[in-house]
Amino acid sequence: MNSDFPEDFNVKSLLTETVNFARKTFDSDFSGHDFAHTFRVWRLAETIAQAEGADQLTVQLAALLHDVDDAKLVGGTVGQSTRAETFLREHSAPETLITEICRIISEVSFKGTDTKAPTTLEGKVVQDADRLDAIGAVGIGRAFAYGGSRKRAMYDPENPPKLGMNGEEYSKNQGSTVNHFYEKLLLLRDMMNTRTAREIADARHQFMEQFLDEFMAEWEGKR
Repeated sequence: MNSDFPEDFNVKSLLTETVNFARKTFDSDFSGHDFAHTFRVWRLAETIAQAEGADQLTVQLAALLHDVDDAKLVGGTVGQSTRAETFLREHSAPETLITEICRIISEVSFKGTDTKAPTTLEGKVVQDADRLDAIGAVGIGRAFAYGGSRKRAMYDPENPPKLGMNGEEYSKNQGSTVNHFYEKLLLLRDMMNTRTAREIADARHQFMEQFLDEFMAEWEGKR
């Protein structure tokens, strides 16, 4: 056990409570950021952490809490970690662990051209896991679920993607869901931090490209 923990600290109980907190937080979400998303990020992060030699507990807790302060879901500012910090402190997590998890949460989000790689291996692992769930078959489903929840068009050929947006521009963008593939999702494969994530991302990226080819052909009535 991490030396910062008291001898009688129950890590298993903390993980269980964190799972329950995340489940309750996203119980009524239909934007693609439901608990199923958090669960998949948690599992992917565990897999990547094991392969890359990252600290499992830090990665698991950060993965479970990575969206509880998401500005587009709960309001506030991008990169905040107030709810996660409060939860961890209420459950007597060591201050060093709280600081590390809050740092990971602040660094995980995509911010257009302002995006930077996290400063720790654990942060890189969580960011990769979150990005992997944004691409591939599930990523496609999540993209359209989110677009629908925000009343965005599936596709509008009169409004092309806006490439090269900075963080502020990206956060204010209201383009179609198909635009989102070109503005973010198709960029993620080459932004993965770890070898393990890059290997997983490759097939998912190719699936998205195939989907978009089919989507455009069907949209134009070609098949």
